[in-house]
Amino acid sequence: MLNITKIHPDDLNKNTTIGVSFPLMEGGIFRATGTFKEQVKSNIIHVLMTQKGELINRPDFGVGLKHLIFESNVDIEGLESNIKNQFDIYLPEINLEKVTAEFLEADHVIYIKIAYTIKYDQTSDAVQVNVGLPTWFGGSGKNRSPIKPKIIKRSAIINASS
Repeated sequence: MLNITKIHPDDLNKNTTIGVSFPLMEGGIFRATGTFKEQVKSNIIHVLMTQKGELINRPDFGVGLKHLIFESNVDIEGLESNIKNQFDIYLPEINLEKVTAEFLEADHVIYIKIAYTIKYDQTSDAVQVNVGLPTWFGGSGKNRSPIKPKIIKRSAIINASS
């Protein structure tokens, strides 16, 4: 049997970058994404971290996770629903399989686990984003905690209890 792999057209030219990787690095420097799969992950982080109203021409864009860590009570079901709605609108290139959110109020930390499938080639993947306060601000994080996604095994998200 012949095994055929679908390659996204954006991945054909290795000398061309596709987009900007989020989050931006220190000093406004950014890293470019070289594959469609990398850009999808970057787009997921962009939607999660952007506050509504932050983008001028898209006032409804974004989930605004970093502002939720200051809340005393986070509606987890509402947050998961908001993520699903935002992804349906702004990330049409993926099928969202599972969203799991957890908020540790005492530590001011939010954990978001997302499992998805890229529609183009049916590739399954997952991303975990942890957002919290650094210790110098009263949180339980490291002294300087940049917001970066933690990539975990897809099966860990799919099989996690809700």
